[in-house]
Amino acid sequence: MKLQLAYDVSSLPKAVAIAAALHDVIDVFEVGTPLIIKEGTAPIRALKEAFPDLCVLADAKIVDGGEGECRDICEAGADIITVLAYAADETIAEVVRVAHEHGRTVMADLIGVRDIAGRAAQLLALDVDLIGVHTAYDVQKLGRTPLRDLTDLVAAVPAERATVAGGVKLETVKDYAALHPGTIIAGSALYNADDPRAAALAMKQEIERHA
Repeated sequence: MKLQLAYDVSSLPKAVAIAAALHDVIDVFEVGTPLIIKEGTAPIRALKEAFPDLCVLADAKIVDGGEGECRDICEAGADIITVLAYAADETIAEVVRVAHEHGRTVMADLIGVRDIAGRAAQLLALDVDLIGVHTAYDVQKLGRTPLRDLTDLVAAVPAERATVAGGVKLETVKDYAALHPGTIIAGSALYNADDPRAAALAMKQEIERHA
């Protein structure tokens, strides 16, 4: 199981600083949507230049214009590109085609999708590499977590291709790790911690206990 940091803060200098602190602890650094909206592909380029061996995910949440948007992100150096699972199949197919031509990985984000198992099966047929359940921040405020969705997902797809995001904390990561998804994604629980490195190390250790 991999640990992915979702950096959802719109500050490029802070992104580079947190990457410097965590690049040898985390497995994937996610350039979050807020940072992409503010800075475009510059954060991807900056991170790959500073940390060439760091796996960088661009959380572009592509929903249309799959070919062009995916190409720009691939050329910036991202290793993994996200597409929204409720995008048209044609869009997802274009993202997959372009990403695979560049030797990159596609993750489909099931945020907002109700039929987890059904859509996941369709995404596998579209040759998507990773499929993630994701409880939206606005929904987390109502007390929702992605645990039930992850349970449904790992029953429908190979567990190593499943990812989970949405309010994962050190106290709850064991619940997700017990389902053995390929990647567990944590955000503010790491980058807002008093000691982000210590928090990441503790979370990684907890994940490895369930490997």
